[in-house]
Amino acid sequence: MFRCSLVICGRGVAKRFASSFSGENVLPPNLLLPTNLVDPSRLKRPPPPADCSLPVLRKCDADVPAHLSPVQMWVETLERRDSEPLGLAHLHPDVFAVPPRLDILHAVETWQRNFKRISHANTKVRSEVRGGGRKPWNQKGSGRARHGSIRSPLWRGGGVAHGPRGPTSYYYMLPMKVRVQGLKVALSSKMAQDYLHIVDSLNIPTPDSQYLLDLIRHRHWGESVLIVDVEEIPENILQATASLKTVNIIPAIGLNVHSLLKHEAVVLTLETIKFLEDKLLWHDQRYTPLYPFKLPYSDFP
Repeated sequence: MFRCSLVICGRGVAKRFASSFSGENVLPPNLLLPTNLVDPSRLKRPPPPADCSLPVLRKCDADVPAHLSPVQMWVETLERRDSEPLGLAHLHPDVFAVPPRLDILHAVETWQRNFKRISHANTKVRSEVRGGGRKPWNQKGSGRARHGSIRSPLWRGGGVAHGPRGPTSYYYMLPMKVRVQGLKVALSSKMAQDYLHIVDSLNIPTPDSQYLLDLIRHRHWGESVLIVDVEEIPENILQATASLKTVNIIPAIGLNVHSLLKHEAVVLTLETIKFLEDKLLWHDQRYTPLYPFKLPYSDFP
């Protein structure tokens, strides 16, 4: 007896099979982002071309490896609402174009949530519960199970056998290189998703928060924005963001993975770019002065 099997290929399966050879999107419809959630105006501006006529406002201070090239980004301004760029900025590829590592992002995010966590949950053992000093009944003769105290963990209202005995610290420390790499991956992810923006400074013409909200909405920066600066923050933008819950300002020395992932868009100044590159690239060769070892040795730049 021969067994015959019939394969029926639907139009959807055939289309996905054909598109795999033509290079089209092969994701099923349930995994595609709905068209009403895609903002086409965010994709209007292409990346800077190689022969752009605008001036280069910043170049990489550190040496770029021969097999890599600097990442070009538009430099904008906050002093007017239009989104016309002022020039270009070159970013170091070892900071803003590293390969994505979701495992490192997850490890750093979990560490940030837990390393300062202290649990104050505390339960009483049988010796700390009030009462239960005498034997509830005789050992023998009553027909009931033998007990020595009514505050045994077997009793309702008794002590807890293996409960939490707080305060408990969940402190642990990730290696410095993992934490540095997590920050690089977070910055590179924002860069790849077109949610990283560079401005010349944080000067705005008015302390009105509505001006800042209109500017963010006009440039399609997203629902939440994190502004990072290394210098003294101007008073106008401090007053404008004081009453806004979705626009936050953080100094560059305190930039972390949790804050980057929490906000949709990140705005960096030119001075912040230089500060981050100097600090993050220093960790790539921080141990090289050890070989050969020479006194006096300094572990800081």
